[in-house]
Amino acid sequence: MCNDYRLEVDIASIAEDFDDLKIKIEMPEGAPNVPAREDVRITDMGPIVKASDGSAMGELVNRRWSWPGQGGKPVYNVRSEGRDLGSQRCLVLCDGFYEFTDPTDKTQKRLDKWLFTMKDHRWFCMAGIWRDAHVGEAFSLLTMDAGPDIAPYHHRQIIPLPRDQWAAWLDPRVPATDVLKWLPEGSLEVTQVYGKPPAQGALAL
Repeated sequence: MCNDYRLEVDIASIAEDFDDLKIKIEMPEGAPNVPAREDVRITDMGPIVKASDGSAMGELVNRRWSWPGQGGKPVYNVRSEGRDLGSQRCLVLCDGFYEFTDPTDKTQKRLDKWLFTMKDHRWFCMAGIWRDAHVGEAFSLLTMDAGPDIAPYHHRQIIPLPRDQWAAWLDPRVPATDVLKWLPEGSLEVTQVYGKPPAQGALAL
């Protein structure tokens, strides 16, 4: 399950793209200081856009990825099925996300690492939710059964959203089931890379 993603696009360019889409974005805490990162990992800070004022607008802020769950384990993925997702929605900004599989080279001990990017998108958003925890506000990535592009690598997936669905996800009046869907086959491009194996002892709900 996704416990590592990438964001190398600068915040100024991201804000411009939201303007082009006529999505009003506010920065109540100032422009987030977000360095380009090849790996954003569980408990790292990452930029998100929180739904605001019950409409298709949002607040761009920096928040921790995962809140402490049972036994203190970080909740970094949350199942979307069967949950009330009308409020506390967020867009998690990225330009790629990773999945890990058993090594294809059996002489290697580390897992194979795969980078997924969205075709025709310099960067994109993943569907998330946020909550206020004792560590402060934090976000988690929503998951669903894997679609055609991810199923060969994992039976579950995070939910990347194309640009035409960003405003809908920020609007709690739009049913979550209208937005949280598989992308058409071929929408995600995959590249094999190598890196650290998934974190141990983390909690996905």
